[in-house]
Amino acid sequence: MSRISAAFSLALLTLVASWPAVGEPGSAHDFTFENISGGALPLKQYRGKVVLVVNTASFCGFTKQYEGLQALWRDYENKGLVVLGVPSNDFGAQEPGSESEIKKFCQGAFGVSFPLTKKEVVKGEAAHPFYAWAQATLGDEAAPKWNFHKYLVGPDGRLVGWFPSRTEPSSPAIRKAIEVALPKQG
Repeated sequence: MSRISAAFSLALLTLVASWPAVGEPGSAHDFTFENISGGALPLKQYRGKVVLVVNTASFCGFTKQYEGLQALWRDYENKGLVVLGVPSNDFGAQEPGSESEIKKFCQGAFGVSFPLTKKEVVKGEAAHPFYAWAQATLGDEAAPKWNFHKYLVGPDGRLVGWFPSRTEPSSPAIRKAIEVALPKQG
């Protein structure tokens, strides 16, 4: 094989390897969670809305953020925001309970009425596909490092931002990002 043919073949292989796989998800709307009470929770049902996806835990120093998440839900639900809690036991084993225990705790202690998923893995090779996609899309820096990491999904299903655990739901940064991403009222 000539040097030109070898170089062309290598360039072609490099180009093809960089193409997305057929059927590779292109938006958050391509993913489905399972509702904490059972049944599918496809993110495509939130098309046209902004979704704040938060990995949660009941026994974490950040657990009080449920109050702020509920306040965001209350303040912006009718404007097009969905807060989606994703319980996870990945960090410090701080979500050891069953789905029914988690739901009872969230509703009883914090009055949570926003949707919750069943408990999911959010980091590493076993991560739920949404979390693997978010990390691949935004980079390792944007991957959850602890409980109450937040991803903001725009109305078109694209990731528009992320916030680390320490960023309170009531922070001006989160509220501003939500307001910018919300569908414009006609």
